[in-house]
Amino acid sequence: MARKPVRILTAKVGLDGHDRGVKIISRALRDAGVEVIYTGLHQTPAQVIEAAIQEDVDGIGISLLSGAHMTLFPEVLRLLRERDAEDIVVFGGGIVPPEDVAELKRLGVDEVFTPGTSMQSIVEYVNRRFGAVPAGAA
Repeated sequence: MARKPVRILTAKVGLDGHDRGVKIISRALRDAGVEVIYTGLHQTPAQVIEAAIQEDVDGIGISLLSGAHMTLFPEVLRLLRERDAEDIVVFGGGIVPPEDVAELKRLGVDEVFTPGTSMQSIVEYVNRRFGAVPAGAA
C-alpha cells in the first residue's frame, strides 16, 4: 500500500526579499520525493496559514533572514492554533541567534536551521520527522 506523499509548504514571511535559499531547499526536498508548495516572497503569516490549510500540508518551512523571527514564527503558531490546525508542523531557518532558537523551540517551532546547515541535514530532518520514503519507493 503506497503512502501519501509528504507535503511541505515553504514560505518567505514578511518583508525579507532573499529567496535563493528557500528555492534551493524547496528543490532539494522535491528531488528527495517530497511534494513542495512554495508560496513566494512577502507572505503574511495569515496567507501562509491559509495556503497550508488549503493545500493540506504536513509541515510549513519558513525562511527568515530579516531578523523578525521572534515576531513572525510566534504569529504563525498562533494562527495555526486559532484555525485548529496545530497538527501542521512548523520548522524553518535563517539568521537566528542560539538563544532565540531555544525560545522558538519552546514556543512550538519543531526545528530551526541556521546558516551552514547542509541541504542533506534538512532533507534528512524532513524524512525523519514526516516519515518520507525515498523517491521511487512505494
